[in-house]
Amino acid sequence: MFDIQLGKDIHYIGVDDKTLDLFEGQYVIPNGISYNSYVISDEKIAVMDTADKRVSKEWFANLRKVLGARLPDYLVILHMEPDHAANVAEFLRAYPTAKVVSNTKSFNLLQQFFNDIDLSGRSIEVKDGDELALGEHILRFVAAPMVHWPEVMFAYDQKAKVLFSADAFGKFGALDCDEDWACEARRYYFNIVGKYGAQVQNVLKKAALMDIQKIFPLHGPMLTENLDYYLGKYNLWSAYQPEDKGVFIAYVSIYGHTESAVLQLKKMLTSAGIKTVASDLAREDMAEALEDAFRYDRLVLACVTHDAGLMPQMENFLLQLRDRNYQNRKVALIENGSWAPIAAKKMREILEPCKNLTFLENKLTIKSALKPADLPQLEALAKELAVV
Repeated sequence: MFDIQLGKDIHYIGVDDKTLDLFEGQYVIPNGISYNSYVISDEKIAVMDTADKRVSKEWFANLRKVLGARLPDYLVILHMEPDHAANVAEFLRAYPTAKVVSNTKSFNLLQQFFNDIDLSGRSIEVKDGDELALGEHILRFVAAPMVHWPEVMFAYDQKAKVLFSADAFGKFGALDCDEDWACEARRYYFNIVGKYGAQVQNVLKKAALMDIQKIFPLHGPMLTENLDYYLGKYNLWSAYQPEDKGVFIAYVSIYGHTESAVLQLKKMLTSAGIKTVASDLAREDMAEALEDAFRYDRLVLACVTHDAGLMPQMENFLLQLRDRNYQNRKVALIENGSWAPIAAKKMREILEPCKNLTFLENKLTIKSALKPADLPQLEALAKELAVV
């Protein structure tokens, strides 16, 4: 267990997992993940969420170490996803006098996830604005539906001025991983929470009314200073506004001809002093590509026409962008085709429902391979992209 000083009465009992290869069965986590859990020790003891079944043994050992001879009074469930709630039933068996504190939706989900759970006389149902007194520490519950499950709550410790934020403000990576917060928090946000920007905006408005001095999420480091930075990032991300000025090029190439055009465009833009990032969707992490698409204010899509449609990696990428409410960006299109190039039309059709996208006038159509005659059109595209 990490010896993390969270305050006199708040203890960390979470566990790092460095053996899991895919988070939620799809996101690559080369630096692992942390399952955070906390104990508030006062006149009453509250355990804040549990952990994934992969680390049950370690989590219970950490809990027993912090409890010592005392018994917990409450298990507070802020989020019912199994990476945080897998040990609820075992906790209740181990501590038969403890009560579960959560909301209606969580109690319904408990019955779905566990076959043998009996909460008769052991449940305390709370809703937005309700409080739970532990002694000097008083928890105020904040409904945060769809950030990113419907039952999600935050809890604000009014004495310690700590916001227990469920999955919000979390990131990929184990706690002992020394890396920049924003990169993996951004990838985490846009892939897991990104669809629910409006709901995040709603809960940020509630948070603005609190004197928050620390944020304790269920994944990633506890945030104890410079909170304006983290809150600012979440406000920007959930408003779907570009974080940085630059061009992200997402492409799929079969024989290298489309890639050749992408690399030439990247060289033109870089020479003009424009930050440019390119990603081969067939080879690079899709979650990373989605993160970069939301990070920058301009997007270039380059794809080969394939079976009268799109390469599957590009189609998947665009559908995920649309599903996450991609908006407020400039978009340029590059297509390739040997006899019937229609990739640009297909890419645009997928993104048409997105709000406030500006499709550039210049479009590049490659017939099999980029030729000298195509360069003026590529240069015109680069010039239009250079206009901020």
